[in-house]
Amino acid sequence: MPNTGFPTQGPTLRELGEKEVIRRITHAAPSAVNGDDAAVLYPASPNSRVVATTDMLVEGRHFRRDLTTPRLLGRRAVTQNFADVEAMGARPIAVLLSLSAPMDLPVDVLTEFAGGIAEEIDGYAAELVGGDVTAGQNLVISITAIGSLGGNRPPLTLDGARAGQQVIAHGAIGYSAAGLALLESGLELPDEFAPLIEGFQTPTIRPGSGVVARSAGASSMTDNSDGLIVDISTLAERSRVNIDLDKEAIAPDELLLAAGELVGIDPWKWVLEGGEDHTLMGTIHGEAPVGFRVIGQVAKDSKDHKSNGERAGVVTVDGQPPAFRQGWESFA
Repeated sequence: MPNTGFPTQGPTLRELGEKEVIRRITHAAPSAVNGDDAAVLYPASPNSRVVATTDMLVEGRHFRRDLTTPRLLGRRAVTQNFADVEAMGARPIAVLLSLSAPMDLPVDVLTEFAGGIAEEIDGYAAELVGGDVTAGQNLVISITAIGSLGGNRPPLTLDGARAGQQVIAHGAIGYSAAGLALLESGLELPDEFAPLIEGFQTPTIRPGSGVVARSAGASSMTDNSDGLIVDISTLAERSRVNIDLDKEAIAPDELLLAAGELVGIDPWKWVLEGGEDHTLMGTIHGEAPVGFRVIGQVAKDSKDHKSNGERAGVVTVDGQPPAFRQGWESFA
């Protein structure tokens, strides 16, 4: 059975007060530089540049207590931020945590959440180096991730795709959306679907994958957070190219097909629209780097569009419009 639910018993934030709540969080995710007015971080390598990103998780909008646990939510919060750092070709080195929570929330929710953060960042040799807590009506979590971009190669940006390159991907596509659909179905779920449930609750990327792709010569990258077609379309638009995805390379696997049959959903919808897999997706000339696979081709450049009137930013699947093309919209 899936692991879900938040603690409902034990001392609350109101009963313990701010200082004790912070002490318990820092105990769950310790760091030698956390606890002063601000953390001082040192460059990880000569001539390195700082990469910073932030993301929020709002209860009822981005997560539900009955579909996850605080520990799993902490791991997911790290992944969705570290994926953005990795997508620049950088190495994550630190995390800041700010949160607003109801005062009657059991403190175990926050300590387990911090423990999940510590568990996930350990694989990156990163640390939770500071943050802030305050009272609020709903549980709102904000993670700021800091990374180090070493060497003299340019960062992997959204406008770096070039004609003739291959589109590459690292990680599962469609698993997170499938896992969410399975949990929401309310059905008794066989153990075989555990990878899909995990894909939703704790999507993962291999630490250092973005660095590997940048070192191998990738010129652009993003992560699959809003949906495959939406995110690849953004990359294509910013780079003024068209991209054709290989249908066979992105086709739902047997596990997605079985899940689709169980809940009555076309698994192609999860693959093309799902999002939140945080799969790293980029472009490169030559072979795919270690851990990546080829999923398509960059078709046209801006000069072709100017000469023949075609529109840039078009994404197709085997030359045809995708069957599903919606994705996450923050203000929908």
